[in-house]
Amino acid sequence: MDLILKNANIPQGDRQVLTNILVNDGKIVGYSNDISFLNPAKVIDIGGKLVVPGCIDPHTHFMDPGFTHRETFATGSRSAIAGGLTTIIDMPCCSKPSVRDGDSFQKKIGPIRDQAYVDYCFWGGMTGEDAREGWLDNIYPQIDEGVVAFKVYMTPSVPTFPRVSDAEMLEIFKNVAKTGLPIGVHAENYDICTFNSKKLEKEGRFDGPAWAEARSTLAEKVAIELIISFAEATDARVHVVHMTTKEGAELVKAAKKRGVKVTAETCPHYLVLNAKDSMSERGSFAKIAPPLRGKEDNEAHWQALADGTIDFVGTDHAPYEIATEKDFPGATIWNTFPGIPGVETMVPILVSEGLNKGRLSLSRFVEVTSRNAAIHYGIYPKKGSMEIGSDADFTVIDLHKEYVVDEQKTESMAKYNPLHGMKLKGKPVQTIIRGNVVYEDEKGVVGTAGYGQYVPRQSIQRLDRSFKYEKYEAVKVETKETVKQN
Repeated sequence: MDLILKNANIPQGDRQVLTNILVNDGKIVGYSNDISFLNPAKVIDIGGKLVVPGCIDPHTHFMDPGFTHRETFATGSRSAIAGGLTTIIDMPCCSKPSVRDGDSFQKKIGPIRDQAYVDYCFWGGMTGEDAREGWLDNIYPQIDEGVVAFKVYMTPSVPTFPRVSDAEMLEIFKNVAKTGLPIGVHAENYDICTFNSKKLEKEGRFDGPAWAEARSTLAEKVAIELIISFAEATDARVHVVHMTTKEGAELVKAAKKRGVKVTAETCPHYLVLNAKDSMSERGSFAKIAPPLRGKEDNEAHWQALADGTIDFVGTDHAPYEIATEKDFPGATIWNTFPGIPGVETMVPILVSEGLNKGRLSLSRFVEVTSRNAAIHYGIYPKKGSMEIGSDADFTVIDLHKEYVVDEQKTESMAKYNPLHGMKLKGKPVQTIIRGNVVYEDEKGVVGTAGYGQYVPRQSIQRLDRSFKYEKYEAVKVETKETVKQN
């Protein structure tokens, strides 16, 4: 026996049960109330704190390789484990090159293997250019590399990752639907956002909330309506990333009820911040895309997260360099870059404002921070589970620890955060990945660069056509050759 986590309160439904967790070779091998007969190499006394399956962030932009003036994989993954995360799933767009085929996948993973403090998966990518040029077969080498999903943008991302037109998105849906993998969509209507932004800037609007007004709730609503329509037409599995509005939640809920294969995520900032207050106070440092919304959207998203309409939470961690991209001479709300860091504050927000305030039950907290994302992206039960045989990934939480978010004390390179100064109760105090402690609250990061491992997709999960996110059927991964045969 390598390790025993002694006096751990683990979730059993909505109850906490005190037990001892047995770990060997990086896996969970059992639970026992009596450990007197065991002789482990190491014992860690958890002291009755809550121990949940290692938390997962399914939506990060670690900017490496290519944009390392913003964040490296090392700094991003250090920030992740300091926030209680044991696995992250990185997006395909914010690197050079963007991941759009097998070759670009290898060029991304090569430079970061020795940097990772956290276990990691990758999204694959499809763009408007891929659809126009007939390059959609590039999904298959990415599938062979183990990507967990494909990402498309309805609004521009970076020059090497062109947005999709409506027709191009439909063509991508048709092709990816054959594989059973999810398609994540940045859901904002390009024409509405672009027209309104130019209009308000011309009118002399340079206040922070103007950004949110330009990228209106209607821009998200019509985008989600289109995504759902295309999903119905193609039988594709679609996922609305970083959803922000109450209208979006209503559309997703209704679509799920009628059997559409649609899921959604929200971000911590869409649960606790609003555009009027945060963007008036912080300006570009609270600028993200999609933008912050209103207080009524915050509450609607808490409810949707609790009742299963929103399936899980991701951060959309996308930091930028302050001196050149957020606060430079001549900077305005229109020409600064949209993005904020988030991996270090995701779990604390969901503990403090969700679990501790009764907005989330314990079982639902586990689902939205680990289990559902692991199932959705095909890495369950290796990740997101405390079953025997699962990776020994744990987030240890002190439900009573009070602290204040300090943007200057984060591990990320980006020393800004619109949550700065927020008082929270409940904090991850230990992060354990495959049986090794990589972060301790009193000591900081104790893991090593390169310990984090790449986790390819284990299987493809097809959603059961039901409102509740419960039933899954593992299916064979369909590659180019099997699709042709079928």
